Amino acid sequence: MAGGRNSTITRFILLGFCEFPKLTIVLFSIFLGIYLLTVSWNLGLFTLIRVDFHLHTPMYFFLSNLSFLDICYVSTIAPRMLSDFFQKEKSISFMGCTMQYFFLSSLGLTESCVLASMAYDRYAAICNPLLYTAIMSPTLCLQMVAGSCISGFFGSFIQLCALLQLHFCGPNVINHFFCDLPQLMILSCSDTFFLQVIVSVLTVIFGLTSVLVIMISYGYIIATILKITSAEGRSKAFNTCASHLAAVMLFYGSGTFVYLCPSSDDSLSQSKLASIVYTVVIPMLNPLIYSLRNQEIKDALNRRKKKVFS
Repeated sequence: MAGGRNSTITRFILLGFCEFPKLTIVLFSIFLGIYLLTVSWNLGLFTLIRVDFHLHTPMYFFLSNLSFLDICYVSTIAPRMLSDFFQKEKSISFMGCTMQYFFLSSLGLTESCVLASMAYDRYAAICNPLLYTAIMSPTLCLQMVAGSCISGFFGSFIQLCALLQLHFCGPNVINHFFCDLPQLMILSCSDTFFLQVIVSVLTVIFGLTSVLVIMISYGYIIATILKITSAEGRSKAFNTCASHLAAVMLFYGSGTFVYLCPSSDDSLSQSKLASIVYTVVIPMLNPLIYSLRNQEIKDALNRRKKKVFS
């Protein structure tokens, strides 16, 4: 309900893409296609890495976990978003809204840590090639992924506890296609200062720390690549990092635009568009970014084809 100051909100209304009522079928078709491609491409890459022993290396171990995270991430938003296109009242319960944000935040924070782990992996491979196998042991790789998941879900759980302490008494309309924290804080009738502090601290811990790890890793990587005398060697070393750099820039670039740029009525459409990029489009692009110029992935695909059709 969305009553007076003494009432309590039990459901929220997600406006979604109500600005384009004549494009409902078109938008539904586009997002359904993107969702199906995202799931199929990431699941295909995940399966390929798991079944081909040539890809059982630290780099592809992290990549398979990134693909799994992307499937979970987009599945937290897309099915609900797609069903809302044909709902007259696009409502979601308070608990459903908070849990959607909890899983989105958990997966996003986890992915941030995994991207940092992948940068460290590239640093170890290029800067310490002789010790790479010893440094990036299977145990360490498993610990890094497990630590990323535990840290991500714990950080999101702290936000959830603070979010559940807020009181919502109206209005209950969210001008977005999913439940995101900035919109929920705007609708809250309670003081959100404590939650804002928590978000700021988590941004420093996860965002800035991950970016710092990535920047330091690539600083050493660039310095090492510049010392390579042959052009072919430099090109090969750079190509192993280019896909990861592209994924990092897309992930942090779109996220920065949504959460750090000041919001206003004029920027709501731009913010919604940027949200589409980092919640729906990036998970679809990641398997392409990591596969298109990757000869090892192409070789693994060819081996699978020969095995299937032989």
